[in-house]
Amino acid sequence: MRVGDHVVVSGTTAAVPGGGAVGGDDIGAQTTEVLARIATALEQAGASLRDVVRTRIFVTDIARWPEVAAAHSAVFDKIRPAASMYEVTALIAPELLIEIEADAIVVR
Repeated sequence: MRVGDHVVVSGTTAAVPGGGAVGGDDIGAQTTEVLARIATALEQAGASLRDVVRTRIFVTDIARWPEVAAAHSAVFDKIRPAASMYEVTALIAPELLIEIEADAIVVR
């Protein structure tokens, strides 16, 4: 959703139609897929990953945070948005290990 220069991408997962998740039990692979989907949503709203100022990351197992952080850092590299990570009891389907929201500000 875009309002003026502000773009908000709602909770995004690696779900596939019919069940399952891209990356299976690999939370790093799920993270990479989620961020690719967020990049696509941003592009559709006239923004890009370089415009992201904040991500909110929801995981079902906080002990796996290093895998998530590595994938997040690989995608964002030098962009460095503010990021928060929260452990949740469950996501909408048991195979989903991560969900990410993103906020972007488009300054052009």
